[in-house]
Amino acid sequence: MIGIQKKLLSSGKALNRFWRMLATGFCFILFGLGSFLLSLIWFRLLFLVVRNPTERQNRAKSDISSCFRFFLEVARLIGALDYKIEGAEKLKDDKGCLILANHPTLIDYVLITSLLPRADCIVKAELQYNFFLSGAVKAAGYLINSEGEALINACSKRLAEGNVIVIFPEGTRTTPNTEIKLQRGAANIAVRVPCDMRLVLVSCSETLLSKESKWYNIPEEKPIFKIEVLDKISPEPFLKEAKGVPSLAARLLTTSLKHSLTQKKQL
Repeated sequence: MIGIQKKLLSSGKALNRFWRMLATGFCFILFGLGSFLLSLIWFRLLFLVVRNPTERQNRAKSDISSCFRFFLEVARLIGALDYKIEGAEKLKDDKGCLILANHPTLIDYVLITSLLPRADCIVKAELQYNFFLSGAVKAAGYLINSEGEALINACSKRLAEGNVIVIFPEGTRTTPNTEIKLQRGAANIAVRVPCDMRLVLVSCSETLLSKESKWYNIPEEKPIFKIEVLDKISPEPFLKEAKGVPSLAARLLTTSLKHSLTQKKQL
């Protein structure tokens, strides 16, 4: 009897895992198709209908956030994943600040931006020409990471308009179970603008959509994503300690950010 129960349990887990693989594949198709249709139709219409660039960009950002919420609800409904958010209310009044998060999975930006209707993002230059994403990048007016000093000025302008800018200081997805390494770009923006930073911690109960894994590497259990919205950090103490030298302040701030994110991950 016990042997039969074990076989049934094992079969049930295998069936559930197979279903989640199908559901995950469907989510990838949904995301790709949705991105393509938005770029091909909706965002092109925005350029024709909304002539004011700022108004058009804000509308595009709001639409992207809404689409991300829809996508996540579909993924949850069909059982591909689940997620929970702690401290989302802190983001409601956030304006003119950076949203800094760790980057363990492929959908971190989707999870965070679903909570932010006016979120800017700093993207790689090649995404301007990406078949699926270029429409969104151009319509939302996302910032390009190859613009050097002009990027600081562009960030300052967006923050002054009340937008928030989502940045992953690691620059790329983290390899599971390794020490995080932060680049100084986010800290440089924070001390040179200057502006506050809101920390967001992303974690997942299983290894899924990490840097080394493929979409079909489905874990034994359903993955549960957790988004923790943490406190704000001001750059002023670091500028004061660095005696107003931005490069030194950015170095000190980067060290502090790494410590904060590492400590939280260990809790």
